[in-house]
Amino acid sequence: MNKSKNDIDCSFKEDGKWFRYRAAAIIIEDGCVLFAKNELDDYYYSIGGGVHLGETTEDAVKREVLEETGVEYEIDRLAFIHENFFNGTGTLDGLKCHEVAFYYIMKPRGTQKLNSNSYVQGVREHMHWLPIDKLHQYIAYPTFFREKLLNIKDGVEHIVTHF
Repeated sequence: MNKSKNDIDCSFKEDGKWFRYRAAAIIIEDGCVLFAKNELDDYYYSIGGGVHLGETTEDAVKREVLEETGVEYEIDRLAFIHENFFNGTGTLDGLKCHEVAFYYIMKPRGTQKLNSNSYVQGVREHMHWLPIDKLHQYIAYPTFFREKLLNIKDGVEHIVTHF
């Protein structure tokens, strides 16, 4: 899916700060959760991306999942709202970052088979199924997945992290 000129992410940079409104997926199959990793960074990150102006987080997460995995997933439910404050690296190097993300649990499909051919800013992304009970062995963001995915609670949990 190609981004058109009308698809503007809800994000901005100003005075050494960066903000993004993000929708992300929690895709679990056979005790593993799906993460992405690109060819430049040394860490794994959750599936998802910026919400476009005028787009709901539900529509954004379904669009992002399809773009990154090549597969249409259905939403089960909203599980986490994450306010994340961190110091930027890579393309955000030197910026104080603030991200608000809605994490949706997606309905399992019964298979880890994907049809991914994803690129972000010209860099190839690869999909990785990481065992939930071994997430502490990986540099994977968000880090709250290590604890929270072992025992997902009913309802929506609000999480704030400062790095």
